[in-house]
Amino acid sequence: MRAPVWTGTVRLVEYDVTDYLWVPGQVDHILHFASPASPVDYVRWPIQTLKVGSLGTHKALGLARAKGARLLLASTSEVYGDPAVNPQLESYWGNVNPIGPRGVYDEAKRFSEAMTLAYHRQHGIEVRIARIFNTYGPRMRRNDGRAIPAFFGAALRNEPLPLHGDGMQTRSLCYVDDEVEGLLRLLAADEVGPVNIGNPEEVTMLELAEAVQQAVGNHLGVVFHPRPVDDPNVRRPDTTLAESLLGWKAQVSLTDGLARTAAWFRQAAPASVSAT
Repeated sequence: MRAPVWTGTVRLVEYDVTDYLWVPGQVDHILHFASPASPVDYVRWPIQTLKVGSLGTHKALGLARAKGARLLLASTSEVYGDPAVNPQLESYWGNVNPIGPRGVYDEAKRFSEAMTLAYHRQHGIEVRIARIFNTYGPRMRRNDGRAIPAFFGAALRNEPLPLHGDGMQTRSLCYVDDEVEGLLRLLAADEVGPVNIGNPEEVTMLELAEAVQQAVGNHLGVVFHPRPVDDPNVRRPDTTLAESLLGWKAQVSLTDGLARTAAWFRQAAPASVSAT
């Protein structure tokens, strides 16, 4: 598959999206990715997370309306919460605890989706909604709080990998190159969404820990930690919609993606694998 070819000028503009948002000149596309996405971050900054999903989305949609631009909203599989169905279809309404510590992120994204579609229906704004599932690859932060950097950091320090719970909870991990191509295809397509963009290959966290150790070349085992509150038991996208409407499907296997990621973490050491 080939990604869409984009021409013209791309401007990267940094703003506080919860304030008034304005960009001079012509704007064709707005990609709204603003939000803490790591549990470490949104538990630390719960109010800011809610403000980015509400006020930030409102300001981004206001800019899209003023400029006649198409807006892509980066939503998340977390709108499904701890799902009672597996795999998760876009038509599934979810099982979210709105007052739990993770709820600030889940509900911020659910509100973002609702506001985005309200602007689409009332003002005719062109919008696209992507529900992003677990994504990994080079340049992840060392203390991101998610499993992949935590596992690689420990493995490269020759330590047992930190595993929360019994390790039987599942995740579906999409390599970043595949994820970006899926997002660009959705941006260029006629489908409003939401559309799941993720890899339907489901693995347990124990299996993921072993795969990371295999990629690094050490096998020091795991050390078990308490499981976070409201941590989902399963996570797997149904990607039928993306496959049929976008002609997109994740191509990079977990083995290949982890090998590429391991090479980056090794190159970035020691800074990206330190324990601090």
